[in-house]
Amino acid sequence: MDTAYHDPVLLQESIEGLDIQSEGIYVDATFGGGGHSRRILSRLGEGGRLYAFDRDPDAVKRAAEDPFFTQAGGRFELIAENFRFMKNHLRFRKALPVNGILADLGVSSHQFDTPERGFSIRGRGPLDMRMDQKSELTASAVLNTYSEEDLARVFCRYGEIPFGKRLASAVVKARSGQTFDYTDRAVAFFTPFAQKGRENKFLAMVFQSLRIEVNGEMENLENLLQQSLDMLVPGGRLAVISYHSLEDRMVKNFMRSGNLEGVVEKDFYGNNLSPFEPVTRKAVVASEEEVARNPRSRSARLRIVRKKER
Repeated sequence: MDTAYHDPVLLQESIEGLDIQSEGIYVDATFGGGGHSRRILSRLGEGGRLYAFDRDPDAVKRAAEDPFFTQAGGRFELIAENFRFMKNHLRFRKALPVNGILADLGVSSHQFDTPERGFSIRGRGPLDMRMDQKSELTASAVLNTYSEEDLARVFCRYGEIPFGKRLASAVVKARSGQTFDYTDRAVAFFTPFAQKGRENKFLAMVFQSLRIEVNGEMENLENLLQQSLDMLVPGGRLAVISYHSLEDRMVKNFMRSGNLEGVVEKDFYGNNLSPFEPVTRKAVVASEEEVARNPRSRSARLRIVRKKER
């Protein structure tokens, strides 16, 4: 498998956790480089189907040029849409309910390594960060036009930066003389705010906060989780790979309780009424060998649940 575009994280663990049935219907909510989709599709029989979602035109183009997917016939379809609209698209295709859903929430290696996309703190490129190039909001627009209050919200909530308010104030003052249009300009501006020796980690937190805001990532994840409950057959599985604490906390809460607040409801006898039962008792992390091969897998957390049969 060509991993130059993207090395799929926790591939074996996530596919095994889905417990794929050869004639089942599966969803890859984040096609990316196609690594997870390729492995799912290889396990499906003639009656099985895989629906993948991706709003990145680079990913859509790659799938359209890959014989493995183009020759799959009716067993595979890539839907060039945000996965937050998954339920509607699958209902239209009469593909509900499904046997399993997989979501790898990370940014692909290709996106990080393409300076023109603006995701990386290395190199020079426009401050873009859009997954969907048809969207209007860019990271540059966030830094150049957001109010101080809104910038503080982005830094504090999505970057978990404790001094987000002070950072927002500094951005507003700085942009009166020069706009934030390129990644290297942003890196040069934000670096002095970092603790010595932790510059890269701090910059990653800033860029993460901007990326989440630009792409509405937390709202998209909320939609995915809430829809999954209605989409899965009894016994169906939901597998999610997250990369930062905000995502993982939301996934953990939902999988434990069936709601975003993480509040577990119980019946009169104290029995757990959660619609899910865990397949993984705790988050699965990448092995030392995988981290050595793909350093970006270091922060990955895989959680899997099974919808209860009632």
